[in-house]
Amino acid sequence: MAEVVLQSLNKNFEEVYAVRDVNLTIRDKEFIVLVGPSGCGKTTTLRMVAGLESVSSGRILIDGKIINDLPPMDRDIAMVFQNYALYPHMSVYDNMAFGLKMRKFDRADIGKRVQDAAEILGIEQLLQRKPRQLSGGQRQRVALGRAIVRHPQVFLFDEPLSNLDAKLRVQMRVELKKLHDRLGTTEIYVTHDQVEAMTLGDRVVVMRDGRVQQVGEPLELYNQPANRFVAGFLGSPAMNFAEVQVVEEGGALWAADGGLRIQVPRETAGRLARYTGQRVTMGIRPEDLHIATAADPAELGFEAVVEVIEKLGSEILLDVAVGEYAMVAAVEPNIRVNVHEKLRLALNPERLHFFDPVSEAVI
Repeated sequence: MAEVVLQSLNKNFEEVYAVRDVNLTIRDKEFIVLVGPSGCGKTTTLRMVAGLESVSSGRILIDGKIINDLPPMDRDIAMVFQNYALYPHMSVYDNMAFGLKMRKFDRADIGKRVQDAAEILGIEQLLQRKPRQLSGGQRQRVALGRAIVRHPQVFLFDEPLSNLDAKLRVQMRVELKKLHDRLGTTEIYVTHDQVEAMTLGDRVVVMRDGRVQQVGEPLELYNQPANRFVAGFLGSPAMNFAEVQVVEEGGALWAADGGLRIQVPRETAGRLARYTGQRVTMGIRPEDLHIATAADPAELGFEAVVEVIEKLGSEILLDVAVGEYAMVAAVEPNIRVNVHEKLRLALNPERLHFFDPVSEAVI
């Protein structure tokens, strides 16, 4: 069992806090992803688990044992870095075997481990090549192989795909997921790419300014964000936001501001009633907007002016102006519209989100 527990974990550099009060339990054999913008503390957290950064306060436990003061080599972890960190003068075989040789493993055992890892990664034919003779994807596989041969309890990944081109990143995401299913080890993965986080993680940890904002399964975070930051960070294109006034008319609640006037769904109105007369933040995802038809109720639509058209093949993104707000709508690829054209958009009322203007927590 390789459960990793972070208890009240803090890291500060003099008066600057990189990580604040992180409490997290990573289950045995779980693939968990730490995601957030640059400077949010995700890599520092990973480096503390690896033993590459000291802990200012709090505890790190693996298998119930406190490892704060253990050197990296005694933590039974393996780390894959962003820049591969391969020895240029060594062959692929020697790069993968180096750590085992330093630990005085038997030569036959080393050979078996390297061969097994090479077969898993599909690089058996590359074992005698030097890193300069490999593509970026092949180098990343060698870096993975060097970690696999150690048979660690926990794998740590620090943005391992960020140096690859877009197509190869997608391919390697699939390979990493297959690798996790095959090895069945606990894996902690750091990335700033929210798409990578959503596709790879059994659970996702969203961080901001050193603090954990929300932990959950990818679709849970996407559909039920805890606050405005999580809602805006997850999803591509990002969620649309508008600052609206909550008003009561005709026995119903309305969210209104400038060109927007949307009737609040009954199931949401109960939670929003205490904000009547106040301003709140309304959020709607681009995929929950569509060009209005005669069947769409008037109270769920608004006028917009098309400013940019992004034709992506599977869908069209319309960058529109709605009063003073800029929004994005993801519509069907067969829609025909022109720049500067005025149109009416309608929304899915069940997919509306409202956030407190001060705390930014979901209402």
